[in-house]
Amino acid sequence: MKLQSYKELLVWQKSIELVKIVYRITKQFPQSEMYALASQMQRSAISIPSNIAEGWSRNHKLEFARFLSIAYASGAELETQLFIAQSEYPKIDYKNIEGMLTEVQKMLFVLIKNTKNASANW
Repeated sequence: MKLQSYKELLVWQKSIELVKIVYRITKQFPQSEMYALASQMQRSAISIPSNIAEGWSRNHKLEFARFLSIAYASGAELETQLFIAQSEYPKIDYKNIEGMLTEVQKMLFVLIKNTKNASANW
């Protein structure tokens, strides 16, 4: 069964959940971080499902793989920002975010690989 929309992709759905977790965490940051680390983390998180959607909408496998790679890089950016946040604000509960980010990153990695292989054989 062929997917009709990027919204059917589990990785897109999970990345939307990741965005929600990031917003929940960054709301706990001090006001001084609202235009700094909080904003950067939110933008990195939002970039993941946004690039999945844009790549899907290009309707070409190589373009899709390219945008999935951008989404993956945004995940790495978020991982770095999360590391900084945890060291600066250790009292905040970061439960679930690391696991969710890791899961999304793994799913993206596999999807990138499979999309590139399908393109080569297409």
